[in-house]
Amino acid sequence: MTIGDLARPETPASEAPSSAPAPAPSRPGTWSALRPLVLRLHFYAGVLVAPFLLVAAVSGLLYALSFQAEKIVYAHELEVPVGDTTLPLSRQVDIARKANPDGTVTAVRPGAEPGATTRVLMADPDAPEGTSLAVFVDPYTGEVRGQLPSYGSSGALPLRTWIDGLHRDLHLGDLGRNYSELAASWLWVIALGGVLLWVGRRRRNRRALVLPERGPKSRRRTLSWHGSVGLWAAVGLVLLSATGLTWSRYAGENIGTVQDALGGATPTLSAGTKPSSEHEGHQGHEGHQGHGGGLGATSPQTTDIGLDKAVEAARAAGIDSPSISVTLPAEGKGYVIKETDTQFPVQLDSVAVDPADGTVLDRLRFADYPLLAKLTRIGIDAHTGVFLGLFNQLALAALALALILLILWGYRMWWLRRPGRPVARGTWRKVPVTLLLPLAAVTAAVAWFVPLLGISLLLFLAVDLALAVVSRVRARSRTA
Repeated sequence: MTIGDLARPETPASEAPSSAPAPAPSRPGTWSALRPLVLRLHFYAGVLVAPFLLVAAVSGLLYALSFQAEKIVYAHELEVPVGDTTLPLSRQVDIARKANPDGTVTAVRPGAEPGATTRVLMADPDAPEGTSLAVFVDPYTGEVRGQLPSYGSSGALPLRTWIDGLHRDLHLGDLGRNYSELAASWLWVIALGGVLLWVGRRRRNRRALVLPERGPKSRRRTLSWHGSVGLWAAVGLVLLSATGLTWSRYAGENIGTVQDALGGATPTLSAGTKPSSEHEGHQGHEGHQGHGGGLGATSPQTTDIGLDKAVEAARAAGIDSPSISVTLPAEGKGYVIKETDTQFPVQLDSVAVDPADGTVLDRLRFADYPLLAKLTRIGIDAHTGVFLGLFNQLALAALALALILLILWGYRMWWLRRPGRPVARGTWRKVPVTLLLPLAAVTAAVAWFVPLLGISLLLFLAVDLALAVVSRVRARSRTA
């Protein structure tokens, strides 16, 4: 990508023979007509949107690293020495209740591997809004290792939750979400525009397309690093932009509407002992299946087979992943046992079990999801760093670092070129009408579908128009 790449002749005027005849005028090709327009848009978007992208990239880098930091900071709560036998889940829940008698147990997450604690999730009035209180129980000894707020379907603890909030909305609520949506709205435009400019640039050899040039520090070398690294990172940046928009305030609503219209809505599990259904929301960033995993308050049943037998029934029904979440029954509903293993191949099946007799009320297999629902789930999990574990988190960190460098290189090129000027105004007039009209129609459609992109684009045009007026006034005052 080439943020701040300004128009310049492909060959310096000093190198052209003065006696050479002027070439005959030729009709410009499609790219020759479009390049100035793409360059001008890339310039303005890069300069004006880059600060928002930089904040998103820095906070995204911190978020990608927070998974491993969380294991270090909360090692006492998360890890215990491996014992010979484990206590029944019901016994561990009773221990958690005694540790926090004011809380209401809503779900249980057994440790997915030896040496991991069991999380007993509670609705607690003292827990921060949107979170559950997690009581960490040693499954071998019953020792309570600690209590921490837990957020989202991945069970983010306070450190990761705070960084996630910084990345999502700068801890400013709905107002702050506009910043992240603006960044996501423009990221794919800047990335694809940069790829077009870099690939369409004249160069002596193909190696310079994918590998940065060596040599003394200069604007040319900075441009080479900017372009080649941007080319390598472009696909990942576009995917980050697309997945980030799926839960944004305005574009996310439009995406959800289109997905539902195409039959790609996420199916729901019927967990009711009476005709009812449990709906999983799609809110927030980390908790895209609802705050606290969509947990409700428990309610006593007339008869209850108990937590351990409910899990046994789910295992018999095919829930064989070691990583599960068990939602306790609310009034008129059964136990909901979900697989939570997002490693490839994913295990995300779920069943509902009748608390009265252990009958499987309903089963929902991830393999039966519509294709769009599968892609949405995998895309969001990849964006939040839980799809492929450590590899996923390292990939996110690499993309965030690449974006930070691209922005810094772009501003450096802009600074080195000062008082350079972007492509001359009015470049759109040089685009053939047969290409301009479809381009305008597509731009209008995208701007409507991604509202913050459309609004900011109009703002860019207003700024450009204002600068044009100021330039004309100054020119007239000089000639007066």
